[in-house]
Amino acid sequence: MPATARRLALMLAPFLCSAIAMPAAARSEDVPRGMTLDRVVMLMRHGVRAPLDGEVPHGTRTARPWPLWSTPESELTPRGADALAIEARADRADWIAQGLLLAKACPAPGTVRIRTNSSSRTIASGAAYAKGLAPGCALPVEHEPMGQVDPLFEPLRARATRFDAAAAVADIDRFTGGMDALVARHRDALRLLDAVLGCGDPAGCDPAGVARLTPSADGHGIDLTGPIRTASGTAQVLLLQYAEELSPSVGGAPVDGAVLARLGAVHAALFDVYSRSPYMAAHQSAAFGRHMIAALTEAKGPKLDILIGHDTNVTALAALLGFDLVAPGYAVNDAAPGGAILIRRWHDRAGKPFVTLAYRTQSPEQIRARSNAVTVTPVRVPGCPTDAPCPLDRFVALFGEKLAPLAE
Repeated sequence: MPATARRLALMLAPFLCSAIAMPAAARSEDVPRGMTLDRVVMLMRHGVRAPLDGEVPHGTRTARPWPLWSTPESELTPRGADALAIEARADRADWIAQGLLLAKACPAPGTVRIRTNSSSRTIASGAAYAKGLAPGCALPVEHEPMGQVDPLFEPLRARATRFDAAAAVADIDRFTGGMDALVARHRDALRLLDAVLGCGDPAGCDPAGVARLTPSADGHGIDLTGPIRTASGTAQVLLLQYAEELSPSVGGAPVDGAVLARLGAVHAALFDVYSRSPYMAAHQSAAFGRHMIAALTEAKGPKLDILIGHDTNVTALAALLGFDLVAPGYAVNDAAPGGAILIRRWHDRAGKPFVTLAYRTQSPEQIRARSNAVTVTPVRVPGCPTDAPCPLDRFVALFGEKLAPLAE
């Protein structure tokens, strides 16, 4: 074996081994004994989309050109829509089995509420999911006018909370150990990305610059520069290409699901900055968190209350509630396209309400193959029982006390 190939094999070996240890996808059956499902509140990421402009930073070098997408920039792809419909049908089958939906009738008006963010990809994701959930039925999909900032999903842009950018930076630095430490923890994955890009420059293929986190100029956000900022988008594009059945290789090291899962750690590191520290999770979740609590507790709310937003929303909710996003095919806390956090409300024979949580996903391989398989991973929330459903009042208290105040 030539020396270069041998070095590359040694670099990839630990990543491949870690991927082999991943469990096979299997639908979970964590149904509490003696309880009846009466409501589901869900937060989901949009489906597979075409890359965003600049997601692979300008100046990134590769051995070969990037593949061309037939779907316009940032839009939901047909395969992404298909995967969402598959996930919706799997959810529907579960909810029919639990008596929440009827098998041969459209949901009654007001029993299903689907609300999406105002971007075209989230709106299209809502439509694709609705079609799979209730075939032949006209389920409405609610959203603000396209392009209008919705504080439910983008509270920082909407200035919906009492956000202090300096406090945010200080908390993120405490949470991560600082930007240099964050980069150092992901140095091996960043080297692997350079091998995948294959530009051949010993200095690297990514125009990283200095790792720095500062308050934004207007004081209502944060600005990140450096390797995590630049490489995270490139890693995500490679995963989206793979899921879309485009070649993920750009001429460097071979790319498969195992390599993508390792590169996904760089994308997940972006959320350590933007959504997973206690301060950021509290602010990013402040508006949709209140919506979800209301949906769980209102006396006559919809049986299904579904929010469709972005990876930042899903990672923030998981962090706020104190659990990691773990799913086959993805790095820990790298939110899956179409992946959803489900909060399921049950009542016992005495009518007392409880909740269980789960994370429902498809792996990149399953999306790529248009597989009907999904994975539902039970989730435990710190402060709730580890071996039993969580009483609704306890869960709501744990949830609500962590949300940042809304702006007056």
